[in-house]
Amino acid sequence: MENKKVFLDTNIVADIIDSTRDNHLLSLKLLEYLVLEDYIISISEDMITALYYILKGKKTTLGFLEDVVFIDWTVLIFGKSVLEGAVKLSLEKDLDLEDTLQCLCAKENRCEMLITNDNKFYDCGIAIYSTKEFIEKNV
Repeated sequence: MENKKVFLDTNIVADIIDSTRDNHLLSLKLLEYLVLEDYIISISEDMITALYYILKGKKTTLGFLEDVVFIDWTVLIFGKSVLEGAVKLSLEKDLDLEDTLQCLCAKENRCEMLITNDNKFYDCGIAIYSTKEFIEKNV
């Protein structure tokens, strides 16, 4: 079976790292499934600083980045064309820039799907699931 490439939004990774977040256990179940099923797990480079900023456990976050993300996951870059496209779309359609960047980055890097728990995530033409939706469909 060919590996499937999945993009995890910032809130999913934060849920995995921080045991006090509401979706922590569900996100761990998601991660376990993705690893066991040989998914290529991807995030964007800007999420590194975002996770460090939003999570209180700075050493835990850095340890997760060092021990998991940098070893087993793919860290994707935006590039100028994705940045320009996201800014343009955000201005034209009054969209959240961060969500638009994540979706366009996932699409540019040929991810098959994006998993997020944001209710109003920008739809750039790839499959978008919440953690719960993905688990209900696949696990």
